Amino acid sequence: MKNGIHSDTAALVIGGTQGLGLAIATRLVAEGCSHIVIAGRNAPRGQAAAHQIGASFISADLEDTGSILSLVDRAAEQMGRINALVNAGAMTDRGSVLDTSQAEFDRMMTANLRSPFFAIQRVSQLAIAAGKPAAILNILSMVTHCGQSFLAPYSASKAALANVTKNAANTLRSHRIRVNGINCGWMDTPGEDAVQKRFHNASDDWLERAEAQQPFKMLVKPDHVAGLASYMLSDEAGVMTGSLVDFDQNVAGAYPES
Repeated sequence: MKNGIHSDTAALVIGGTQGLGLAIATRLVAEGCSHIVIAGRNAPRGQAAAHQIGASFISADLEDTGSILSLVDRAAEQMGRINALVNAGAMTDRGSVLDTSQAEFDRMMTANLRSPFFAIQRVSQLAIAAGKPAAILNILSMVTHCGQSFLAPYSASKAALANVTKNAANTLRSHRIRVNGINCGWMDTPGEDAVQKRFHNASDDWLERAEAQQPFKMLVKPDHVAGLASYMLSDEAGVMTGSLVDFDQNVAGAYPES
């Protein structure tokens, strides 16, 4: 599809090699984006995903902020510009306020906060230098409202990135750069399957059992979120900036009615 709402989009999707990031990249391509780079640290998976959707792949590691800055520069050089950035990658290792080590806390903050922060900075600097508008989307989580006890550093990193989203939106609006975020709920992804089995000893039927307990009898699906992401990155979103959208079937602040 050569024409569409993203025919003028040059997108960099960090964490775009699987799960939600790949779903967003796929949606952008389907809606006309012919200049797109997906990034992740698993080269074989990234190259396969890029071939599948007609994108380019560049290897980068969120735990190394320097590699993220290099990624932005390489992607901009390859595509000629970047006017859409998606920060979709994250570490979701477990840890509570009682047992998280300093090293693990620092790893999580680097991957989930520091690297996305400086990716936003670099993309914005390039857009401002070119005198062009841009759209940035941070993939957040419902844990920004609190989070489970075993997600303490992850929740902290995403809550901080939610603040960065609003702060950056305020700073960059005069440069016609929009910054928004999506707080995703429990999602059905290959990464979540691996996490459930690694950290929670889940059986192969964990998804079926989990979905049976949900109000809509499903977990959040990447393709559903990808539609919203595509809209928020497009000109159809108009002046929308600084927005954090809860994408979940559970309502933050709601309590059982007894």
